[in-house]
Amino acid sequence: MRIGLVCPYSFDVPGGVQFHVRDLAEYFLAQGHHASVLAPADDDTPLPPYVESVGRAVPVRYNGSVARLSFGPVTAARVGRWVERGGFDVVHLHEPVTPSISVLALWAAEGPVVATFHTSNLRSRAMQAAYPLMRPSLEKISGRIAVSEDARRTVTTHLGGDAVVIPNGVNVARFADALPRAAWVGTETAPTIAFLGRIDEPRKGLPVLATAMGAVLDRFPGARLLVAGPGDVAAARERLSSRVADATEFLGLVSDDDKAALLSSVDVYVAPHTGGESFGIVLVEAMSAGAPVVASNLPPFVRVLDGAQAGLTFVNEDSADLARRLGSLLADPAERQRLREVGRRRAQVFDWSVVAEDVMAVYDTVTHAPGGTRSDLGADTRWTRLLLRGKARGGED
Repeated sequence: MRIGLVCPYSFDVPGGVQFHVRDLAEYFLAQGHHASVLAPADDDTPLPPYVESVGRAVPVRYNGSVARLSFGPVTAARVGRWVERGGFDVVHLHEPVTPSISVLALWAAEGPVVATFHTSNLRSRAMQAAYPLMRPSLEKISGRIAVSEDARRTVTTHLGGDAVVIPNGVNVARFADALPRAAWVGTETAPTIAFLGRIDEPRKGLPVLATAMGAVLDRFPGARLLVAGPGDVAAARERLSSRVADATEFLGLVSDDDKAALLSSVDVYVAPHTGGESFGIVLVEAMSAGAPVVASNLPPFVRVLDGAQAGLTFVNEDSADLARRLGSLLADPAERQRLREVGRRRAQVFDWSVVAEDVMAVYDTVTHAPGGTRSDLGADTRWTRLLLRGKARGGED
């Protein structure tokens, strides 16, 4: 099958959507399909051979973060040429209402179109405003996918219709096979705690974790916090108390291999995110690597953790509750081992061998439908029913 994948966010800066598109393309290529990715990127950004750039993007505030997007007539011409040259059996757009190249590809596409919605934001004024303008184009979408029940609710609230829930995927083996790195391995009296995320993005929750670390250090004076992610390190360090700053090591932006090694080394991974999350891919990565997880009780995180069976949760933005949960877990090696085992089993649900095949089933449904339109997807098949009900793997309901 010839598959065209469109990522609206720039490949210059790593992010969940970019990783999702990259890994999905690589899985399909390994299975013998033709897969081409279109995305914004600066001219000097090293890209895999299957990725084509539409040029540089500009930073725009979107969904509580800063996204790098690309739009305009020059970009539209490049998108149109990519669609025309590709001769794709299916064009798979990600975030099709984000003002970037997914919208342009939707306008240009003439065959079957699948769209994946990643955003969870029930109060999105931007989506409400965009819907009347986007409605004619959205009718071209043959199949809708949401990465979580929360993302699905965003679709049904703002756009109408429904979507099948297929979670984000992870190359579980890449993390499970990673070897611990001695510099990041903790001890009983000096445990290591990891945080991954943009350090200057408030919703990633580093301030919540930093506040909790004071109480953790009271109990474990030798504890270390390992922070991996882009951002202004000097500014982030200034916001820490001197004691927490001394116990914190900023690793900067790490490679995929370093991320896997970090997660396989630490005693606990903490996800203190405060909102704006629709899934929680880093939780799956941590579980795959064998890191016990402590996460804020955001509904998407609770679902990924199988109702908090595969990890511990704390009250969102409550540093004192996080400190209690984290301290108790660090003091209990048996519980950490139990969570490692449960987490590894849970992570298998999100392996690309499962997720990508579910996506391919959607492709097969829309490409075999007469005319490739959603109104034609009436056959009584499992995937047609899922597209209508929004049910799928991964513990969503």
